[in-house]
Amino acid sequence: MDLQLKGKTAFISGSTQGIGFAIAQNLLKEGASVVINGRTASKVDDAVKRLQESVPNANVSGIAADFSKVEEIDALLQKLPEIDILVNNAGIFEPKAFTEIADADWFKFFEVNVLSGVRLSRHYFPKMLAKDWGRIIFISSESAVNIPEEMIHYGMTKTAQLSISRGLSELTKGSNVTVNSVLPGPTKSEGVADFVKQLGEANQVTAEEAEKDFFKNARPSSLLQRFASVEEVANLVTYVASPLSSGTNGSALKVDGGVAKFIL
Repeated sequence: MDLQLKGKTAFISGSTQGIGFAIAQNLLKEGASVVINGRTASKVDDAVKRLQESVPNANVSGIAADFSKVEEIDALLQKLPEIDILVNNAGIFEPKAFTEIADADWFKFFEVNVLSGVRLSRHYFPKMLAKDWGRIIFISSESAVNIPEEMIHYGMTKTAQLSISRGLSELTKGSNVTVNSVLPGPTKSEGVADFVKQLGEANQVTAEEAEKDFFKNARPSSLLQRFASVEEVANLVTYVASPLSSGTNGSALKVDGGVAKFIL
């Protein structure tokens, strides 16, 4: 299937690895031009090289920016004034007992996970409306609706993304701009390995035992009963980014393996 992405330019925040990298790879395979992002130039350069090796003739470049630093975001926007597709993927997470989450942690998580998408959308959204075409996609999480007790501050940011995404979509009426959220479930990205390791250390068990216990105790409602691959998440995002998804707007789309137990 031709997703009609040739000639489109996409920016994906936090895309040097994991889900963001897989999204970049998929979009490149469909013929889009892609600008990736990471916190350091070395990580960005390495990811660009890997994408060029995996997708021959890929039109890919990168811009380093730390989304906890406003000045670096401003510099990014100056370098990339206009795009067709924005994927708000940058995010951080960590397991931490609620009573140990300091005010600074709450502010940090909100700034990186929520304000990153707000700041980028505030810049690109009016330009998309002006040319009457664009896609904004927030990579949220099933943790937005199933707040994880081991990282409540993370779940809070993912719920906030859903509110922002839906609110922005209300401003697209009558246009060819869409704003949607995608909610991955437990996904086998590089960060998950560290997450499982931390859970194991916190409970004094091996990483392997922690992974097994994760689906038994933390996500027992999973229908997959396994981690999704980053490619499985990227497949949905690629479709939502395409012109073929024109009828999908203001939606929160699950790719969570059935973890969230609700019909809509």
